[in-house]
Amino acid sequence: MITEIGIAAGDIWHYLDEKGSATLDQLVQGIKQPKELILMSLGWLAREGHISLGGSETGYRSALTKR
Repeated sequence: MITEIGIAAGDIWHYLDEKGSATLDQLVQGIKQPKELILMSLGWLAREGHISLGGSETGYRSALTKR
């Protein structure tokens, strides 16, 4: 399962790099992975500091962290 989460995290990274930011619904549609897997991958990326997550007022938008 860790491998699948890592692959989906890479897909999310590339999607956000191309699009700038996205809601969960946009990620599910754009990446074509199960919502649960995308949520696990977002958690991984957030924990590692690679993405920032906006609150519910922004539709829980995610974006790559600027470094």
